[in-house]
Parts: sequence; structure tokens; C-alpha cells
Amino acid sequence: MSLPLVPLLAVVSVLLGGLACWRRRESTDPTATESPRHPASLRTDGGEERPDGGRRTDEDRRVSEERRTDGGERRADSGSESQMPVIGTLYGREHKTSKPYGLMRWLTSVDHKDIGILYLIFGLAAGMWGATDAMMIRTELFTPGTDVWNAETYNGLFTTHGLTMLFFFVTPVFTGLANYFLPLLIDAEDMAFPRINAIAFWLLPPSFVLVRAGLLTEVLAKVIDAVGPRVEFLYALEPPTMGWTLYTPLTTQLANPQVDLLLLGLHLSGLATIMGGVNIIVTIFTERGEGVSWSTLDILTWSLLTTSGLILFAFPVLGSAVLMLLFDRNFGTTFFAVEAGGPILWQHLFWFFGHPEVYILVLPAFGLTSQILPKFSGRKLFGFKFIVYSTLAIGVLSFGVWAHHMFATGMDPRLRASFMVVTLAIAVPSAVKTFNWMATIWNGNVKLEAPMQFLVGGIGLFVVGGVTGIFLASVPVDLVVHGTYYVVAHFHFIVVGIIAFSMFAASYYWYPLLTGRMYNKRLGTIHAVLSIVGVNVTFMPLFLVGLMGLPRRSAQYPVEFTLLQQVATVGAFILAASVGIWLFNMVNSFRTGPVVRTPDPWDLKESNQFSREWQWFERRMTEGLSNPQALADGGRVADGESDASNDAGSDAGAGDEDSDADADAEN
Repeated sequence: MSLPLVPLLAVVSVLLGGLACWRRRESTDPTATESPRHPASLRTDGGEERPDGGRRTDEDRRVSEERRTDGGERRADSGSESQMPVIGTLYGREHKTSKPYGLMRWLTSVDHKDIGILYLIFGLAAGMWGATDAMMIRTELFTPGTDVWNAETYNGLFTTHGLTMLFFFVTPVFTGLANYFLPLLIDAEDMAFPRINAIAFWLLPPSFVLVRAGLLTEVLAKVIDAVGPRVEFLYALEPPTMGWTLYTPLTTQLANPQVDLLLLGLHLSGLATIMGGVNIIVTIFTERGEGVSWSTLDILTWSLLTTSGLILFAFPVLGSAVLMLLFDRNFGTTFFAVEAGGPILWQHLFWFFGHPEVYILVLPAFGLTSQILPKFSGRKLFGFKFIVYSTLAIGVLSFGVWAHHMFATGMDPRLRASFMVVTLAIAVPSAVKTFNWMATIWNGNVKLEAPMQFLVGGIGLFVVGGVTGIFLASVPVDLVVHGTYYVVAHFHFIVVGIIAFSMFAASYYWYPLLTGRMYNKRLGTIHAVLSIVGVNVTFMPLFLVGLMGLPRRSAQYPVEFTLLQQVATVGAFILAASVGIWLFNMVNSFRTGPVVRTPDPWDLKESNQFSREWQWFERRMTEGLSNPQALADGGRVADGESDASNDAGSDAGAGDEDSDADADAEN
């Protein structure tokens, strides 16, 4: 149901990105990066410019082919490419390494960086799918009637949108960042359990297929219909329509077998998430380098540690509840029978997981903001210890607020009052973080690069989402707006405002480290402006329609809400265009962006914030550029230099084996 918009979004994104790129001028600092089209990129490693202007001759091609081994791998003693080497993990062929090349590298790798990249790619693909669901929802809401999709499809859309974004987009992306950067930040060789790490990732694709099988089987059935006989059982699975909260008794009564597959998929993804969380905890406790103590841990590591603790306590509850629901549907058990108050039991179990899940999603975003913000403020993080304490406090308090989602169920007023107090209290540590971020920026040497633009914009949007959440914590207000679009607006100001924006900031901040190239800065700024405008235009009108009493989760609405709903839909398309520009920038810069020549592209050494992951990048770049023998496709080495280097290596007695071992370990 969501496939038709994917090509449309892709075409619009390519057109907008191409237009912006066509008009752009070179905006990258030439002292830190080097355009691949610049003559300097045609020099040899020693700075010598080739007399033929860098054009490859027949002799170059012959020598290059002779030095290849099978599978396209270049021999270790090669290094006669004319282009400047690109030092980035995604360029997997520039270093000698024991890893297999091509698809086998990604299927069999247990390296934390490879698995981190797999998580990021998977999360990005799932996020694009979930975003397409959202665009289809907004398209339907452009008119008051049910004109574009039918009501059943609409219900399926907001069900799969919620599940996809929470379980298969945000969580995998943050797990991917943790996999890649956590060992670098704590000076560890790898994650504590590399193989479990790989298993945890490879459980996610089948679980995602199970959750979204209804659409996939329908598409497959129609393809088969077009060329052959009709296969009825492929039509038996239909997209689930009960909402992402899986409330009973509706979920127990739906005859759609896709619901059972969905429950199995969620259970499987929960196992994967728990494996990942345990791995992160053990890695932080046992794999820290000699110079990394608890007092010198960075703020992102503290956030990941707290998040993993929440996962350890929250996800088993979801897994148990999902299995109980599965038994009710298939084996006649009565855990959630209406006569015994089962629907309320389901809500208790689900939200005991569900509200900590909100902080499982947002704490890594807080950590990224606290980690990156000082780098572009020219100052160290203000109140570091208090941000750590507030992170731990949020982790503890998050298990005491689940029932504020159930104020409208008729629960005991004394319980409602107690949960209201705890919910109000959890706003305090969140406010501590916000004020510390503002104090960090205050009087700082602010650099408004793309990461900083997203962080500043994200903090502003988080303030809006947080303040409106305080009103929801109040029982009288919640009873009025609980089932309206007000809740949708509040939630998305948090999820899109601080969570997605921190992801975009991280993607720009670490882009040089990941790819060895620099992104297009002008496209990054356009992306940031469109994103901030898009969030406000999309979700601010939903506050108004919510306060006016419009119920959510309905494909049709009264005509008096038409204008505000249409404004929200226009905002959603602005957001979609901004995401398309980001995607174009990432892919195009990976192919043709200026090569990074310095390990410090953000001038972090000036403010004494050259953190460990960039130190690792510096070692990798220094070793790679100073020792062309270790490069597979970098830098020409003149014959005399090559011989001298070999002689020096022999005299040193270190032997090539040691160098090889170091290079392999580094990779």
C-alpha cells in the first residue's frame, strides 16, 4: 500500500537536490578538504604533480592490472593509483585486511564497525518505509472524506507507521551508532561479544518481514497474478489494523493471521534489542581502555549505558505480554479476557514497557546532543556531572510513570494523582539538560555548521514538545485531550524534533570519519531550514485541531478542520523533500565529495575537544598516508621512495608481518 509514493518521493528528492547542487558554489573549506576535481588530487603522495596531468596511460593500466590479485584485490606492494587515498570505513578496499570483499564481508563480518553500518542502513531503509506510511496518512487527511484510501487501509497505515518507526527505525539507528562509536569512545578493540552482536542484527530483517508481511505477500500475490495462476493463501495475510498499541480485546478478536506474525516479529525484534543492550553494558564495564575510567567516560557512553539498562528491564515485559496475547489468540488462554479485566491488564503491561521505551528512544538523542553541541560551541559541556545525574534520574523515574497513559481508563483517582506527580517530576531532569545545553552555547564560539543547525533547532522543538507534555501530565487536561490530535502533535515534536534531528546532526558530524569525504554544506543548510520549517508547519496545526476536540485515528473528519489539516499535509511534504535532499547529499557526497585531508575537519583541537573517535581517525589517516605500502589503492609511490621505505622497514626489523597485524587490527 505504501509502494506507489516511494518512486514519487525519490523523483522529487532527486530534482530538488540536483537543482540545489547545480546552483551551488564550492563551500567546503579548501584547507581541510580537497575536491577530487582539483589538480592537487592528481598529485602523487609526495606532492609531486605528474607531468601528464594525472591522465592514466596505457602503461599505468597495464601495471595496475598486473598488480591485481583475484577478485579485484590489489596486492600489498601496489599503491600506484594517481588519486589521493580516501580514509573512510565505508571504503573497504583501501587497506590490507583479512576481511573478505564484497557481499561476503557484510554477511559474515563480526567487526563492530561493519555491524554498525549494517544497523544504520537497515534503520534508514525501515525509516523511509515508515515515512512513506506517514505521507500516505497525510495524503488521506488532505480532504475531509475518505477519498484516497479506504478506512481499513488508513488503519493499517497508522498501525505499521508506529511499529516501524519505533522498533525498526529509531532503535536500530541508535544501536548502529553505538556499535560503531562506543568501542572507539572507550578505547576498546571491539564489542564484548562480537558474534552475539552479529546475531542480534541478523534477527532484525526477518522480524521486520514478519511484522510487515501482509503488504509483502499482497504485492507478491499480485505479481504472480499478472503472470500466472491466482495463489489464494498469499491473500490471506492483510495489513494489521488494530493500532500500534495492540489494545485488547480488538487484537484478540481479529481473525487476520497477519496479527500472529506481527506478534512473533515483535518478540523476535525484542530479543535482538536485548542482545544488543546486554552487549553494550558488558562492553562498557569490561572493555574500557587503560586510560578510560568511570570519571572520564564521555556523555554519549553514559547515555547508552542508561538506555541499555532500560532495555534490560522493559523489553522482557513486552516479550512476555506479546506471548500471552499470542496464546490468547491461538491456544484458548484467557490472560486478557474481558470478564477478568484483561484489557486493563494489557494496558498495564504494554505501558510498563511503552513509557520506558520513550526514554529508550530519547536518551541516545540527548547523549548525541550533549556530545556534539560543545564541539560547535567552542566550550566544554556545561554541568557535565549534572547531565549524567539527570540521565540516570530519567532512567529510574521512567518506570514510575506508565499509568499516565491510562488516566482515561477509570483507574482509582488516588493512583492517578500519584502517577501525575511522578510524571511532573520527570520533567525536572529533562529541564536540567535543556538549561545546560543553553548554558553551553551561551557566550560560546558558535559555528553554525549543519550539525549545530540541527541541534539548535532540535532543542527549540524539544522545548515545545516538553512543555506541552507537562500539560498532558495533569489529569484534568489529559482527560479532555487524551484521544485528540494534541497527543499526536506533542509526541511528534519530541520524536521528530529531538530524536530525528540528533540523528541528522550525527550523520553530518561523523560523515568525514565514516566516508573520508565532506558533505555538501549548502545542501546541509537547506536540509536543516526545511526540516525546522516542516516540523512546525506539520505539527503545530495539530495542537490546534486537538484543542478544538478532533479525535485522532480516523480517516475522515468534519469540514471545519479542513484548512488546518491541509496545512499539516503541506508541512509533511516539506519534511519529505528535506529528507530527500539529505539522502541525495549523503549519497552524492560519498561518490564525489571533497576528500578530507585532515583528521580534524571541525577544528576540535582548538577548543581541546579532539575526542577519542577523532583520535582514532587521526591514527588511521596518519598511518595510511605515511605508509603507502599498507594502502591498497592509495597514493603513487616513486620507485626510489618505495625502495627506501622497504629498506627502512627491513632495517627496523619490525617486519611486514607486524605492520600487517597492526593494519588488520585497526580494521
